[in-house]
Amino acid sequence: MNTPPTLAELEKSEFEALADFRYQLRRFLRFSELLTRRHGITNLQYLLLLQVKGFPGRDWANVGELAERLQAHQHGVVSLVSRCEKLGLVERRPGRDDRRAVEVHLTPAGEQLVAQIAQRHRDELRSLQALLGGVFGRLH
Repeated sequence: MNTPPTLAELEKSEFEALADFRYQLRRFLRFSELLTRRHGITNLQYLLLLQVKGFPGRDWANVGELAERLQAHQHGVVSLVSRCEKLGLVERRPGRDDRRAVEVHLTPAGEQLVAQIAQRHRDELRSLQALLGGVFGRLH
């Protein structure tokens, strides 16, 4: 009979560190949810804008790339892009290489909004940096 390998037991301090990390992460996510709501968009809409703005090497992304970055289904991202388009935050353009492909670009209003919200997120992350460093130092 094969017995499963025993798992290394976690020390109390490691449980505390993991719990604290999840707490700090949840606090940051709650901060983000409230911040985006105050700016009149959902947190998911902000994440879409952030992924378009922060896409590596260019200032646009296609729906498949955004689906991967958001860890979402493509049809859900298409709906999300449509909602952001109705708000005037993004626009769709035909693909440069393949006209059937669609590029998602930020509008000037989207650029301004994502910059405002991202700056507040950066400031909040800086305040958490010392706390998180301490959390990771307690993991063995």
